[in-house]
Amino acid sequence: MSPTSSTSRPAGREELSPAGPSGRGLGVLRRYRHLLPVTDATPLITLGEGDTPLVRSVKLEQEVGCRALYFKLESCNPSGSFKDRGMVVAVAKAVERGDRAVLCASTGNTSASAAAYAAHCGLQAYVIVPYGRIAEGKLAQTCAHGARIIAVDGSFDDALRLAREITQRHPVALVNSINPHRIEGQKTAAFEIVDELGDAPDALCLPVGNAGNITAYWRGFVEYYQREVATRKPRLWGFQSAGAAPLVLGHPVAEPQTVASAIRIGNPASWQAAIAARDESGGDIQAVTDEEILAAYRRLAQEEGIFCEPASAAGVAGLLKRVREGADLSEKTAVCIITGSGLKDPERAMAEFAPELRPVPPDVPTIEREMGLE
Repeated sequence: MSPTSSTSRPAGREELSPAGPSGRGLGVLRRYRHLLPVTDATPLITLGEGDTPLVRSVKLEQEVGCRALYFKLESCNPSGSFKDRGMVVAVAKAVERGDRAVLCASTGNTSASAAAYAAHCGLQAYVIVPYGRIAEGKLAQTCAHGARIIAVDGSFDDALRLAREITQRHPVALVNSINPHRIEGQKTAAFEIVDELGDAPDALCLPVGNAGNITAYWRGFVEYYQREVATRKPRLWGFQSAGAAPLVLGHPVAEPQTVASAIRIGNPASWQAAIAARDESGGDIQAVTDEEILAAYRRLAQEEGIFCEPASAAGVAGLLKRVREGADLSEKTAVCIITGSGLKDPERAMAEFAPELRPVPPDVPTIEREMGLE
């Protein structure tokens, strides 16, 4: 079940990426510095981001009917989400410029990542969040790292608009995905997939919220293809929640609603780039319902041993939906991106999985009875 067992490695890999023991554990900036906007003045900071596991499915692969199905566990990044890949580059460039503070709008993961890297570099982090619309796990992380949190009575889109205006008026670095360094860092996940599999997969499935990640993956796969590290480019299948699906509807959503808070965005900042990635890859962006997202969320946890936040399950929900609708993936390799840890949203996990606990006497017969061992 090794990711490298089914495909051969294209020529030219060793010159382009220090894959294997020599390249792992270095952090994104060191491992891929030749493919990132790194100069001699860029501090090569790291919290251990990147090099996340590519885990082969043990059960859903059979249902999907593909040759191989993998989950890229971006939840294993230092702050628990894929945001760290881009944040390390954005914050490193902010330090290089001499910035003393960073600012972001966030539904949670961006704020946790920005706060962590700012703390690592001795910068002040400011975060604008939509009041009451951020999961407690993400808010706790952001607080723990010392960020100054400002909750606004509005949506994520309102928060991002305000963040743009503030950074235009003050010498504070904006580290949302509209910062091009964020996209540059996030593209390294595509490099890692190719480095592990020996080539690009046939299909890549991922959640779409602010749309920076689908943009970044496409950039990474295209760059490796152009450098002849990969022999093909994947189809990108992006999935939004039906209650927050502006790219599917073709217009902004004023009041996006979904249990998947990380993709509860009504007007994605990377809208045009995401559409271009979809079209150039021959892929698609579709909607999945909250019910489909939560079903995939439960199945990942209970059938694959993967505990992710609800938004991360959108890519898997979408893949299963496409298969139900007749998509043929026989002899194909697919990768689903698990964007964030389930610990980001403990309230949802408790609501979905936790039984009603009651105390029982501390004796062996009672425990045997509770375990059904009588």
